Amino acid sequence: MDYKVYPLGDQAVIIEFGKTIDENTHERVKSTAIYFEENPWEWMTEYIPAFSTIAVFYDPMKVLDYLGKTESRLPYELVVEELDRNLATLKERQSAQARVVEIPVCYGGDLGPDLSFVAEHNGLTEKQVIEHHTQGDYLVYMIGFAPGFPYIGGMTKKIATPRKEEPRLQIPAGSVGIAGSQTGVYPIETPGGWQLIGRTPLPLFQPDQVNPSLLQAGDKVVFKAITRQEYDAYKEGEV
Repeated sequence: MDYKVYPLGDQAVIIEFGKTIDENTHERVKSTAIYFEENPWEWMTEYIPAFSTIAVFYDPMKVLDYLGKTESRLPYELVVEELDRNLATLKERQSAQARVVEIPVCYGGDLGPDLSFVAEHNGLTEKQVIEHHTQGDYLVYMIGFAPGFPYIGGMTKKIATPRKEEPRLQIPAGSVGIAGSQTGVYPIETPGGWQLIGRTPLPLFQPDQVNPSLLQAGDKVVFKAITRQEYDAYKEGEV
């Protein structure tokens, strides 16, 4: 498996698997994250997967205790050596069938106030924007920014739109947005600068659940257009 390791301060390293956001790089990140989950080191305090990297945080004193307290070497050097020893021959796992999650979305109106701007920016009608958005080949690359917030790749560039120049101070939970060539769903109310094209009644983050985040890295997403009546019925518990 190809990768590079860089220092991140004095208590972490970055493992880089590529320079681009694509499914091959994602598979290397995912395989390595699974390995860390199944083979945790005593000195590793946390690991955080991203689009093309994994940040590995460590306790310097535990690194010395477990990997070479008598040696006159920096904890960073020992960590890199240990990572190389274990990851150099690590093979990408055969991916299991990805979980597919359907997300119903009511597009436009007060639930998607930026739909008209996205359409105008790309020389399309609002209907065409919705058609393009619901036909994407979507993959959840990572969860971040806010609890349960999915960074989703696979959206066509035909509806790519820059972030808003002035972010909103409050974005309702469930809002579906576009930023550049990415799309995502706000799982909780939070400030943000994405262009809002619709909203889902489906809860994406429920902190009282064992698995609070509906989506996980590696999931496939299908967006399905619904009417306002269907949206309201779902919110009222009639669906």
